[in-house]
Amino acid sequence: MIAVIQTGGKQYLVSPGDKINIEKIEGDKNKKVSFEKVLLFEDEKGDLSLGDPYLKGVKVSGEITEEGLGERKRVFKYKPKKRYKVKKSHRQPYTEVEIKEIKKAKS
Repeated sequence: MIAVIQTGGKQYLVSPGDKINIEKIEGDKNKKVSFEKVLLFEDEKGDLSLGDPYLKGVKVSGEITEEGLGERKRVFKYKPKKRYKVKKSHRQPYTEVEIKEIKKAKS
């Protein structure tokens, strides 16, 4: 089983047992989360379902395993002949989610 979910403005290809780093969402460690914005779903038989834009009746559930900060990104601005230099850095927060199951409602 695989599915493509949308969260935080990005799309992720997931299957049960995967661990993905997504944009930070509210929640504590070991809290259950579910994603209803499913764009694509393929079951065990290989039948593929596409959403327009989302599929109804398909839900991906997971569990928050970790929260943290990503790699440090450095930003350097410079203007020649003006004595202007600025160095900044940023670490994007993320949430690691382990995908537990993908469910499709019986139709």
